[in-house]
Amino acid sequence: MPVEQPAQEGPATFRDVFSLAEFRALFAANALSWVGDYLAKAAVTVLILRETQSVALAATAFAASYLPWLLGGPLLSALAERHRYRQVMVACDLIRMALMVLVALPWMPAWAILALLFAATLANPPSQAARSALMPHILTGDRLVVGLSVSTSSGQAAQVVGYLVGASIAAASPAAALLINAATFALSAVLVRFGLRDRPPAMTAAHRSHLVRETAQGFRIVFGWPVLRAIAVLVFSAMLFSIVPEGLAAGWAAERSGDMDPGLAQAVIMAANPVGYILGGLLMGRLIAPARRLALIRPLAVLAPAVLVPALLDPPPLMVALLAAACGFAVAGLLPVANGLFVRALPDGYRARAFGVMASGTQVIQGAAVLATGALAERFNTPVVVGAWSAAGVVLMTMAVINWPRAETVEAAIEAASAQAGDPDPHPPTRAGAPTQRAAVGERSPQRQAVT
Repeated sequence: MPVEQPAQEGPATFRDVFSLAEFRALFAANALSWVGDYLAKAAVTVLILRETQSVALAATAFAASYLPWLLGGPLLSALAERHRYRQVMVACDLIRMALMVLVALPWMPAWAILALLFAATLANPPSQAARSALMPHILTGDRLVVGLSVSTSSGQAAQVVGYLVGASIAAASPAAALLINAATFALSAVLVRFGLRDRPPAMTAAHRSHLVRETAQGFRIVFGWPVLRAIAVLVFSAMLFSIVPEGLAAGWAAERSGDMDPGLAQAVIMAANPVGYILGGLLMGRLIAPARRLALIRPLAVLAPAVLVPALLDPPPLMVALLAAACGFAVAGLLPVANGLFVRALPDGYRARAFGVMASGTQVIQGAAVLATGALAERFNTPVVVGAWSAAGVVLMTMAVINWPRAETVEAAIEAASAQAGDPDPHPPTRAGAPTQRAAVGERSPQRQAVT
């Protein structure tokens, strides 16, 4: 395949990516931040519930962490393009550390806790956008795909660990859990500051305009370039159905737990998709050759929703968990490869903004999917809702793979992105195999960055 050069190199290994000191620092910092985020969600929920005895306010505290992505994710992510990536990540970690310490103060009222939590989560979009944009500077070729797979799998593991540890510690002392969260951000800041090179901003001062205009450019490049648009449609479609078993787990367990304890049934169903994702990401990223992973994009895209269609048969909770794990496995084989193509097909100065568009879209789509299926589950049995929703997902994914671009079209987009690094207004290839040539003088292509 022309995209990954499989004839000349085999799959990258975990040793290949972890042999790079910068990746080790970025991976460790990212894992610490993720664990801290999920630990804080569990702890703040307990804290608000204790302070107010209100389940609604506790749920509001949990949902507050998603609001920045919904209200201003792309705009906040655009800030990462204007400044040094390392500087952005360190500043965001220190801000979140300080705010979490304030949340842990014993005299803090519930309204102040919610306000501080919202302020802390405003640092998530620029921090995560900077990490995403920095990754192709550290990893190239198949190392990037394996690195993305390892990172996303660790995020799933961090979710499980963070919730379990956070809930356990918060049961005894929510303040202690929040202080541990603050410590994870402090350690993350140290790792980033001393473990990563200080690279110049992706956007020079001459290319700056209005922040809103720069954000709009991020939308335009994601949905205006055919290859990027195809990847975005595939990723958004996958998010539309893969979250549903997890989102409806509580109601499903209450209705169909059978001889199993409803709480245990809910936990098993909720944990199944992340566990499947972890296994799929590690196995597919390590054992499958680059060319085969690219070839598997189409079948895995259709398989991911198809494995959930048997929910129509009303299986027991353990079988539901197996179906959800199989879905997570298939999605894990799909997303890192698609994400790897996505970042390679982006000009260097647009990666953080494009990440904001994609991350915000993912949050909105997942929330909308859970809300829609939850409303349907009020009128129909949960297994019927999940099975029918997944069957619609098969149709949607089939349409997405039919319109998936050819390999030479993807290669042309990657070459165009390489040529247009630093261009203030990039354009897609004029035709397959013939990228436009508007590279800014003095800007280095991300595909030619030295791995350090």
